[in-house]
Amino acid sequence: MTTFESLGLSPKLLKALEKTQLKAPTPIQAQAIPHIMEGRDLMGLAQTGTGKTAAFGLPLLHRLLDLGHPPGPKNVRALILAPTRELISQIKDNLEIFTKGTAVKVTMVVGGASLFKQAQALSKGTDVLVATPGRLIDLLERGDVSLEKCAYLVLDEADHMLDMGFIHSLRKIAKHIPQKRQTLLFSATMPKDIEEIADTYLREPIRVQVAPPGKPVERIAQGVHYIPNGDKARVLEEYLKKHPGEQALVFGRTKHGSEKLSKLLASWGFKVGSIHGNKSQNQRDRTLTEFRSGELDVLVATDVAARGIDIPTVRHVYNFDLPNVPENYVHRIGRTARAGAEGTAVAFCSPAEMGELQAIEKLLKKPIPVLAGAPWAADVVAAAPKPGQNRGQRPAVRGGQKPGAKPPQKSAKPQGQRPAAGGGNRPAGAGKSGAAKPQGGSFAPRRAEGGKPRRPS
Repeated sequence: MTTFESLGLSPKLLKALEKTQLKAPTPIQAQAIPHIMEGRDLMGLAQTGTGKTAAFGLPLLHRLLDLGHPPGPKNVRALILAPTRELISQIKDNLEIFTKGTAVKVTMVVGGASLFKQAQALSKGTDVLVATPGRLIDLLERGDVSLEKCAYLVLDEADHMLDMGFIHSLRKIAKHIPQKRQTLLFSATMPKDIEEIADTYLREPIRVQVAPPGKPVERIAQGVHYIPNGDKARVLEEYLKKHPGEQALVFGRTKHGSEKLSKLLASWGFKVGSIHGNKSQNQRDRTLTEFRSGELDVLVATDVAARGIDIPTVRHVYNFDLPNVPENYVHRIGRTARAGAEGTAVAFCSPAEMGELQAIEKLLKKPIPVLAGAPWAADVVAAAPKPGQNRGQRPAVRGGQKPGAKPPQKSAKPQGQRPAAGGGNRPAGAGKSGAAKPQGGSFAPRRAEGGKPRRPS
């Protein structure tokens, strides 16, 4: 069996590894580390949760350990780019575990934090800079950092950076880095655009692939629950109550919808927090810390948490809204069944989301097992309002009402209201017996967060 010792890593790194849960290299680590230590450019393809951070971090740090002198004011020796603040923070935390007791300095810069303090942190230079593209460009334009002596460039979650419209930012940043460098690209999927990026920025790269792109972790028990959009919150409540004390991640499509769902669950007595693009960096960090420590049982999030968040105690993932990018489904459910554990992933599918579900099953090359209900009939799908069409509507509530749900208006019938799914079109087991009791609004999906190319602040 391959060991970290057999890979030729520095004794200082091996000593740091002894204090972690990493006892043996994962497949991506075993295959990538030797090539990176030899100085080769590399393109690594592996699904989420396979240990990509250590795969590029350990050999990178091995090459930086013996330089023996500081990098110089504002200079950066190695640059790691990733798409989200949470992933940046996690990469930095992992690297600092490996560098404890050494002179290697790791610095992170992200949007939503003090630009002045980040510039101050970079004033004396750093060995490794972990950054989101938008904030790094801000610092480059201000002259607060120099990449002229950067010898290593790592593009982590490259496909997600592409989805978020960071290709133009990457081009700007690459102009500041010497062409004579080692470049590493890691991605969970390999769309055509990623191939083009690899051709542009990598030189004769070694290609390492340890799992078919888009293939979810085998230990995850998946299922789909066909349910009207307005009934989703009640059914989610039932699922959460079935597993008291077990941590769950709930994915919504929009910032507003995720926040509203979080508040509704809190009013029902759940220990819940939320992270999305409208939260400040401090709020997001605090919520993730509380979730990791077990103070929160439920975390409601947009796709900002779909990649790179490594919380081994997450047992359940609920796709409250299906993602409009099918690959994101794989990344979402990959938040569970980590570090050898098992997990479950439940997808809620309303009539308006049949297209998203079909795209996900096409990617998976197999249907997702049905937990309740039945696929929506074509006429129900055709009549369902599309995302944004019924924005702000609240369905009528019959009988009692849970805390947090506003009373329905008695005004004229809203335009574009979804027809009732009656007869054979309503899935068995959706909602509670008798009349439907949707609460807290319809949670109609809006335009996906990150669906429009953007550059975070």
